[in-house]
Amino acid sequence: MIYREYGNTGEKVSILGFGGMRFENPSDIAGSAEILLHALNSGINYFDTAPGYCGDKSEDIFGTAVKEMKKLDKNFYISTKSSQPDGSELRRQLENSLKRLNVDQIDFYNCWYVLTMEDWEGRKKGGAVEAILQAEKEGLIKYPVFSTHLPGSDIRKVIEENYFKGVTLGYSAINFPFREEGILAAGENNMGVVVMNPLGGGTITQNPDSFDFIRVRQSQNILDGALHFLMNNKNISVMLTGFRNKNDIDTAVATVDSFKPYTNVEVNKIKKHIENDFNNLCTTCMYCNVCPVDIPVWKFVETANGLYCDADGSLNDRLKYHWGTNISGLDSCTECRLCEDACTQHLPILERFEELKVAIGDQ
Repeated sequence: MIYREYGNTGEKVSILGFGGMRFENPSDIAGSAEILLHALNSGINYFDTAPGYCGDKSEDIFGTAVKEMKKLDKNFYISTKSSQPDGSELRRQLENSLKRLNVDQIDFYNCWYVLTMEDWEGRKKGGAVEAILQAEKEGLIKYPVFSTHLPGSDIRKVIEENYFKGVTLGYSAINFPFREEGILAAGENNMGVVVMNPLGGGTITQNPDSFDFIRVRQSQNILDGALHFLMNNKNISVMLTGFRNKNDIDTAVATVDSFKPYTNVEVNKIKKHIENDFNNLCTTCMYCNVCPVDIPVWKFVETANGLYCDADGSLNDRLKYHWGTNISGLDSCTECRLCEDACTQHLPILERFEELKVAIGDQ
């Protein structure tokens, strides 16, 4: 395992982090907790969860695992979050997370899901930021950090207000141009950087032919290429991967262990492809899950990725066999555009719906 400094905190974190949002069977609390223990024994020491993940079971899974992790002679870090803008509500959620996680202090606590600069101002006015900093003074939080889907230029603005020790942001070989400035700003300000969605919500590994350019060596597979591209950026402290099971962990650890630094020529070649072709793909972050008529928006927009890169099979089959739905699921759309407002990549979702209908009708 490779370990990196988290900003200027002095903490050594594993480049591969455990994202607690994709457990194979989250209802099996004890069995899922075993997956965390396997990760710790494999060298992973950064564990990220949140209220609400996995039907609100993720923090309970982590708390069960933490009881056993404390018995081992291994260092580990716990990260969780709150998106509450109201300071008193955030404090209530923080205290609940402490109990569920079986810890007296949360190592990295995220001011979670900062979507717009107006949202950021609301976190300050509502008392959320003040509540986080007060909890830090009391020792309930070790390091205040923030999680965001802002574009890079706005991430820089938040960073330079100097409230936080680190940032968690979506970054991959799909949306690199959108947030690169935020990562640069974090490096300039000695802040830790945790990358979420490093595989673009699975889009990269599901489309190996389209993303073959990220493999710079014959020995690499598509997963190697996606993670090694990120590992080559020394400003990145942790790559969060949502593990379903122990096999996922073993595969990702092997990828990390095989990393060899890229040359500038190799990096620039990859970036050229990304900038030209891939910043308009859905990464299935699921923040569009706000539909008043319960359309699973992300399922359709992710399927529409096939219009912009090579699809594995028909789009209709993708909806049916991968997502368990069909195009008629869009019939109830009221065109309210709440999903577009919530989209962290500002994708034209209703336009994608129409493109998908036409494409499926033509297949």
